[in-house]
Amino acid sequence: MGKGKISNNIRKLRFFHDEMTQQQLAEKVGVTRQTIIAMEQDKYSPSLELAFRIARVFGVPLEEIFSYQPEDASASGMTSPSPDGRGQGEGFGRGTWKIYWKAAT
Repeated sequence: MGKGKISNNIRKLRFFHDEMTQQQLAEKVGVTRQTIIAMEQDKYSPSLELAFRIARVFGVPLEEIFSYQPEDASASGMTSPSPDGRGQGEGFGRGTWKIYWKAAT
């Protein structure tokens, strides 16, 4: 199975939170400004811990910040169960697989 891509809405969220700078966000979550830049450019995928810290800063669940798109998943024929567990939902080959955890408050 190939490697997928994690995309995010960090830049948009910064803008809607009083135009927070990359440096301000970096300080709040304990990373460098360069790390924030790399994430916004989809060149770096954060650890789960960092993802939760970012979600906490913005006060939103992870799925409003991050989404996962598998690489060439449609060729594998893989699908995932729906969030309610009753059948096929969005997932590999049907769109973006979203992270369904909510940020701890």
